[in-house]
Amino acid sequence: MNAAERLFLDQGVAATTIEQITTGAGVAKGSFYLHFASKEDVVEGLRRRFVARLLDAIAAAVEEQPDGDWGGKLAAWAAACGHGYAASARLHDIVFTDVPPPNQDGLADNVLIDHLAQLLADGGAAKAWAIDDARFTAVFLFNALHGVILDAARNGRADAIERKIVAHCFRLVGLETA
Repeated sequence: MNAAERLFLDQGVAATTIEQITTGAGVAKGSFYLHFASKEDVVEGLRRRFVARLLDAIAAAVEEQPDGDWGGKLAAWAAACGHGYAASARLHDIVFTDVPPPNQDGLADNVLIDHLAQLLADGGAAKAWAIDDARFTAVFLFNALHGVILDAARNGRADAIERKIVAHCFRLVGLETA
């Protein structure tokens, strides 16, 4: 996976051969085929790994906030998500755009949205904010954040928009912005 990621970043998926991947990983072609049927399977594996790593970073950032600091937790979620996408924008483009997933289900159903929906529901239960539908709000926030951070990363402005992202998240749930 690491060798494939490096090669895909350097030369793109289409130009990368399975032989280059196996050589870069120091494994035989047969070993490759024990785990993957094609390059597209490798891309799917990289896609899953991308999301898992991003979720781990987000969860860690949220957990660092004190219990009961719902604004801090929401800000940490948004900032960590933004940082993760910005830091890996090129890899994101490869695994989600250059070789798109078979469907668009991830825009409304993925573990990042699930995590945010739970955070919003928990904050709502604690009376930190009042939103009608945590899941709807999570899908809306995730897709908005996803779009603006990738746009900013592609244009070299990712660091400049974190405060705007957090402020918009706060406004959406009815919190005062700093």
